[in-house]
Amino acid sequence: MRRTAAALVLWASLAAACAPDGADDAAPTSSAAPTSTSTTEAPAPTTTAAPTTTTTEPVDVFALRPPPPAADPAALAAQLTAAERTIRDPAADEPTVAAAALAQQVAYRALGVRPEWDAAVLADVPTELHPTVLRHLAARREFRAMHRTLSPTLPAWRIVAPLPADELLALYDEAEAAFGIPWQYLAAINLVETGTGRIRGVSSAGAQGPMQFMPATWAAYGAGGDVNDHRDAIMGAARYLAANNGPADMDNALFRYNNSNRYVRGVHHYAALIDEHPRAFLGLYHWGVWYLTDQGDVYLPVGYEQLEPLPVAAYQPG
Repeated sequence: MRRTAAALVLWASLAAACAPDGADDAAPTSSAAPTSTSTTEAPAPTTTAAPTTTTTEPVDVFALRPPPPAADPAALAAQLTAAERTIRDPAADEPTVAAAALAQQVAYRALGVRPEWDAAVLADVPTELHPTVLRHLAARREFRAMHRTLSPTLPAWRIVAPLPADELLALYDEAEAAFGIPWQYLAAINLVETGTGRIRGVSSAGAQGPMQFMPATWAAYGAGGDVNDHRDAIMGAARYLAANNGPADMDNALFRYNNSNRYVRGVHHYAALIDEHPRAFLGLYHWGVWYLTDQGDVYLPVGYEQLEPLPVAAYQPG
C-alpha cells in the first residue's frame, strides 16, 4: 500500500512550512536624503525611503521547551483545543506547530493520569475533536500502564534532534513500498520507541537504534545494516513486521515486536491518529522526550547526555 492521499497533503504542507519568508517581512525605514537649495529660496526638506534589510534569527524548534500543563479541566480543554487547531492549520509555520505540539503533549500526559477530568474536559472541547482526544488518551493510558516499576535514576542516553520530518516520511514510504507495512505504523513505532529517533542509547532490555531492536533480532532481520542508521532500522522494522504476518495481521506483528497487548493497542491508536489527519504526524514529530521516574515526569531536552544512570535529584536541567 502506497502513501495515502492524506499523507500527500502532508508533503505539501511540509514544503510550505519550510518555504523562505517573503520580502514583506522587512519593513523599509526612511532616512533623510540630502537636497540642494538656492540662496533665494529654502524649500522644505524631503525624505526618500532608503531600502533596508531585516534579518530574523531562525528558530531552533528543537530547543523549545514544553509549557506547564493547565491546572484545571476548563484550562486543559482550552490548551488541548488551541494545540489541536494550530497543528491542523496549514498556514501555521514549523515553530508555531512545534510549540503547539509540546503543549499538546503535556496536556495529554496530564489528562492521562486524571480520568476523573475526562467528562469536564470533553464538555469544553469542540465535538469534532472528541474522537482525537479520546484516542490520544487511550494511547497515553496504554503506554503509561506498561510502566509498573518507576526508576529512581535518569537513563544513560543522549537526546538528539531527529531527522527532518520529510526525510522520515520518505523512509517510511520506502519501507511501505518494499514490505507492505502501512507507513503510519512505522511512524507510530518510531515515535513510541525513541521519540522519532531522538533517543540514542540502549534500553533497559538491551534494545538499540531508532526502532529499538534486540541484537539477536537485528542479526536476523537487519539485512546486514547498521541498527543505528535510520533507514536501515526502519527497513528492518518493516521487514520484521512483514515476517510476522503484517499487514494482514497487525495485532500479531505488533505483539511480536513487543510482547504486550497494551503496546499493540497503543501503537494502533497512534497509527490511527496519524492516518486521521494529514498534519497529525507533524504534531507527534515535535513531541519531546519525557522520562517517568519515581519522582515524577522529567523532560529530557535535545542536548541531554549521560554516560551513566543519574539520580533524579542530581539532575541539573540546562
